[in-house]
Amino acid sequence: MTSRANAPARPRGGRVRTGAARLGHVIRTTRAPHQAAAFRIGLSLVIVAFLCREWPKRRVLYGDRSPLSYDMALELGRLDGTFSVLQWSGGRIWFEIVYSLTIASAFAVLVGWRTRTMSVILMVGVLSLENRNPLVGDGGDNVLRIMVIYLVFTRCAQVWSLDARRARTPLREGSPRTDRTGVALWTATGLFLLLAFGWDTGWPLVLWTLWAAQGLWFAVGHWFPESEARALLDAGASMLHNTAMLTIAAQVCLIYATSGWYKVQGSRWEQGSALHYALNLEYFAPWPWLSALLAGNAVLVLLLSYGTVMLQVAFPFTLVNRKVKSVLIAVMMLEHLGIAVLLGIPFFSLAMVACDAVFLPTGFLTAVGACWKNVVVLTRRTSRSAVRTWA
Repeated sequence: MTSRANAPARPRGGRVRTGAARLGHVIRTTRAPHQAAAFRIGLSLVIVAFLCREWPKRRVLYGDRSPLSYDMALELGRLDGTFSVLQWSGGRIWFEIVYSLTIASAFAVLVGWRTRTMSVILMVGVLSLENRNPLVGDGGDNVLRIMVIYLVFTRCAQVWSLDARRARTPLREGSPRTDRTGVALWTATGLFLLLAFGWDTGWPLVLWTLWAAQGLWFAVGHWFPESEARALLDAGASMLHNTAMLTIAAQVCLIYATSGWYKVQGSRWEQGSALHYALNLEYFAPWPWLSALLAGNAVLVLLLSYGTVMLQVAFPFTLVNRKVKSVLIAVMMLEHLGIAVLLGIPFFSLAMVACDAVFLPTGFLTAVGACWKNVVVLTRRTSRSAVRTWA
């Protein structure tokens, strides 16, 4: 038997080629589809809840009754270079159309219906509303503005979506797969872009690029499904998805790191009393008795203040260890839920929980998906049995 010492050494070129092939496979493969789906569901659910909550005051916040008048909003948008379709008209009808369409697109993204198109419409709607009156925004609005852009570039509908269900539907023998709804939607959005923007640069150019890419994707997939061009487009979409997911993860790490290091520089956080002062602010006390109960426990306030700073500063460094990362993600989600209840900041907290979902283990997400599927099946059987009984 030949010893390992006498075995012929593998050429370095072979190792390099093997490593490059593995790296190329990783890059071309869509990574973390379940995490992307959880991010899509969480973010769209937050947007739906936020817009529905603000429905009674929508005109005062973003519409024709806003203290920031239409002319002032135009000037502020010009100075800041922001994009908003609400700059086209200051009337109520156009505002109601944009607001309602944003809610409808958020519902469509939530269930994963025509996700590529609806995610773009959702991005335009959210940016338009937020940029109409940026003076009423907070940290949660900033998170929504950033993440809704990243969502467009992810393949977030490969699982847990109506798009994935439609893709799995078997075709009848001899009947080609036709997507008349998709073609009609693509044509309608193209006509809207042409009438609204023409061939302008800036954000219109970005929207035109996304529209053209969607058309190219459909054309190649419909007429040349087995060609190398289709494989090349699929690899490009996967690389763009992986880059977007990595950017989302980096953005979350940046949010936690900067928040933690800024807290370190504050004297109240160094003393461990910052949470005590926050709990005694009337604006951040939806449950005064609960805030008073927690603020009265000096030891608990000290531990929570120091613990918050340590968790936020250490978060980016714990991602290298899966077990530690999983525990820390659970703790961070519980912290955000606690902030939502104690300080009355629900949408910022829920938006961060949706962003934290990109770090959740795949096994946990698939288990949650299986449990949800069982619940849906059981609910359907129960409802059918009830209908038969009453009939």
